[in-house]
Amino acid sequence: MSPRSTCHRRSWAAALAAVLILSACTSLKRLAYEGFGRDGWQKPDEVVAALALRAGDRVADLGSGGGYFTFRFSRAVGPAGKVYAVEVDSGMLDYVGARAKEEGYRNIETVSAKYDDPLLPESGVDLIFTSNVYHHIEGRVKYFADAAKYLRAGGRIAIVDFDGRHWTAIFGHTTPVELVRKEMEEAGYRLERELDFLDRQAFLVYSRP
Repeated sequence: MSPRSTCHRRSWAAALAAVLILSACTSLKRLAYEGFGRDGWQKPDEVVAALALRAGDRVADLGSGGGYFTFRFSRAVGPAGKVYAVEVDSGMLDYVGARAKEEGYRNIETVSAKYDDPLLPESGVDLIFTSNVYHHIEGRVKYFADAAKYLRAGGRIAIVDFDGRHWTAIFGHTTPVELVRKEMEEAGYRLERELDFLDRQAFLVYSRP
């Protein structure tokens, strides 16, 4: 066997190994994000219903992960609507994009965001939604103040985040609801609704005055 043939086989094997590792990492991340029995405590259908989305709405799923809410929003806004799966994790975006294409979700578009900017389209959105993401964002007051430029007239921001009532608090993956209220007010938003049907998360909906 020639050295060139050996190198080619090694390169191919290394490339295949890299693909398998990336695939495994994406699957593990999805498991971490979605967990076991998430539907039971997350109540996704109730969350989507509470947002009262209309056909044709444009929604940004900020920190979309594996698309847990993305695909539900896609069905809620219908073919005339648009859902932006917004992530800094390219592996998650690849997964969502591939699944959307395979399953015929034509109103989903993936957006590779920056940590300090969701990079949404200039045409704007009717809703920016975050679930279990708020506590990961640094400089939240500035982040959401800047994000106002992406909201259409009457647009809203919905925040669902762990608030310390669950064992996840030991890992620091929470934000006290009082802090969410304070920061969003400082960012220039007005609290429209605070829903209480989630037993381990705060659920707040904001708009611009």
